[in-house]
Amino acid sequence: MNIALDMMGGDFAPLEAVKGLQLYFAANSNPAFVFCLGDETRVQPLLQEYNIPADKIKLVHAPEIIGYHESPTRALKEKQKSSIAIGFYLLASGKVDAFISAGNTGAMLVGTMYTIKTIDGVLRPSIPTIVPKLNGGTGLLLDVGLNVDCKPEQLNQFAILGSLYMQHIFNISNPRVGLLNVGEEEGKGNQVLQATFPLMKENSKINFFGNVEGRDLFYDKTDVTVCDGFTGNVILKMAETLYDIAASRNVGNDEYFNRFHYENYGGTPVLGVAKPVVIGHGISNDKAFKNMIASAEKMIESDLCNKIKESFSA
Repeated sequence: MNIALDMMGGDFAPLEAVKGLQLYFAANSNPAFVFCLGDETRVQPLLQEYNIPADKIKLVHAPEIIGYHESPTRALKEKQKSSIAIGFYLLASGKVDAFISAGNTGAMLVGTMYTIKTIDGVLRPSIPTIVPKLNGGTGLLLDVGLNVDCKPEQLNQFAILGSLYMQHIFNISNPRVGLLNVGEEEGKGNQVLQATFPLMKENSKINFFGNVEGRDLFYDKTDVTVCDGFTGNVILKMAETLYDIAASRNVGNDEYFNRFHYENYGGTPVLGVAKPVVIGHGISNDKAFKNMIASAEKMIESDLCNKIKESFSA
């Protein structure tokens, strides 16, 4: 198993990426082989300082960096020696099985769409986020930003993508799927949601629960909640802010609120594309990088992308 890790992505690169590698190797007796992509003059000394096992990694020199404020499409074309461009080359050519980066999100999405491509039958890929449940369980919300405007057919497919993710990554055998709406009754919502409900109701590939409201999100009503990317991103940013408020008011040691911290999940996968791509938060620390690698590892081990291919080709 080979995983490519962008060492230059993130506000604290490459230090936190190297520290994340240290945590990952310390916690795994049979780790994946990691291709470390970055400026060797900056990365190599840190790899030695933190005693990263040389036989478990390969440092690939990537002298260019795509900044957060650069145009994603233009930067990928002009910076072929950047860590992100090299990562997608390695993934597309089959030299690695997954690619991880906490760098420019736009560049990661553009690279995914134009280099790795969408699985046949998938109208639009989706990015999800983990939703901690009050009972200790885990839910999934998608989309959270990749698709701001959605058609009913796309929302219906997000339900399938989310179900497959929960089945194969979280081992939930028959995930309950809810459609986020302004009321529980069938017929509620705008025209898109009204048209989506019957599609999901008739979809034999999902266990459709029905409409759910915003107040249901953190309770154990569903395992997968589907919405458009505009709504999902608003919810995601609000949840992150609630965590920050809780921490600032000394509620930071609360077991439930601690589960909202991004570092616990590392990054988010791009669902619906041919190979595993994991996008991390720009402020990722060592624990986040460790969990990003673990997330990519699970996607490879579960053969999630091929499971999605099988589902959409059936």
